Amino acid sequence: MRIEIRGITVENSADFLELLFKLDKETQFMMLEPNERHTSFDDMQQYLSTLDESMSALIGAFDGNNLVGYIDVCRGNANRIKHSAYVIIGILLSHTGQGIGEMLFKKADEWAVKHNIARLELTVMVHNINAIKLYEKVGFTKEGIKEKSMLINGHYVDEYYMGKILCI
Repeated sequence: MRIEIRGITVENSADFLELLFKLDKETQFMMLEPNERHTSFDDMQQYLSTLDESMSALIGAFDGNNLVGYIDVCRGNANRIKHSAYVIIGILLSHTGQGIGEMLFKKADEWAVKHNIARLELTVMVHNINAIKLYEKVGFTKEGIKEKSMLINGHYVDEYYMGKILCI
């Protein structure tokens, strides 16, 4: 396996949209349920063409020509929170457990430091043990619990707030 970690560009619009649809179907750990995403190819092209590199990073994990994972790092807009960024990560089940998450976080950390971001934050369902292990391995700590954060299949699910302070 030769995974390349690099930015997702407008040329990757179809691949990124396909990845998101796959993740919606194969895991309940992402926000959207299957068939809930209504993003079109044109919507995705527009989104990717207007990404402000100083405000967010959208980084992909490519296995050859196939996009198999991503990390999205979106910094706050208001002056008081521009030093922090919210992180979303998704990796296809076929490629989990292979170090791709660590590679994506390494690249996200590099981007964050370059853009004077001192804090990364995310939420994770309390029963997503593999994700929690990854986040702790790359330096995140649990900061609190967001009770009844989601409703999945008729059951409330709690999430951990997790944060990571970067040395900038």
